[in-house]
Amino acid sequence: MKTALVTGASRGIGAAIARRLEKDGINVLRHDSGKADLSTMEGVDKALEGIDSLDILVNNAAAAPGGPIETDTPEGFDHLFAVNVRAPYFLIQRARMNDGGRIINISSVATRMANPAQTSFAMTKGALETMSRTLALQLGPRGITVNVVAPGATRTADNSAIFTPELKTAIEALTAHQRLGTAEDIADVVAFLASDDARWVTGQVLDASGGLFLGPPAQGVQ
Repeated sequence: MKTALVTGASRGIGAAIARRLEKDGINVLRHDSGKADLSTMEGVDKALEGIDSLDILVNNAAAAPGGPIETDTPEGFDHLFAVNVRAPYFLIQRARMNDGGRIINISSVATRMANPAQTSFAMTKGALETMSRTLALQLGPRGITVNVVAPGATRTADNSAIFTPELKTAIEALTAHQRLGTAEDIADVVAFLASDDARWVTGQVLDASGGLFLGPPAQGVQ
């Protein structure tokens, strides 16, 4: 039986990923930020404690966006990068990954859109994507794939309040499928990349946004 570690798996997308991998017969170890704080190196080590070998690592845990730049603080900026960039990097470094393993990092479509309220958050996800491409090359000889899943607007039980009727309508109009994403939508994509079927896919950023930005332009925009 394969073993997977999913960070940030206590709720939302992380919990859905854990459930989906378990459905595929994988032994899933669920990281919970309340037990291992990934903003510290001690937390990184604790998240890996007792794991002798790993077949799948899903770096899903992330700190919430800060900003805009006028209100961002050095402390908040450092925390964001610690959780979103440093933790995944050193989890990969320190995990005892088996040859032929799968590393899947969760990014965001924020890397390809200009949203001043999420500047520092988008920076962390851009760093994650660059890291994934370079590590895919480095770990390739061992048969380990490193890929990224970039969700769009995804509604979960924890964030549903932010999707006001107005915002929901505006986002849906920008997607090919005319709806918000669900945690299960993202989990199914992760499950594919974790499977043997994805053995020849590595160093890629897979958009899982339902075709965000493929919808019709706003009224009056040509």
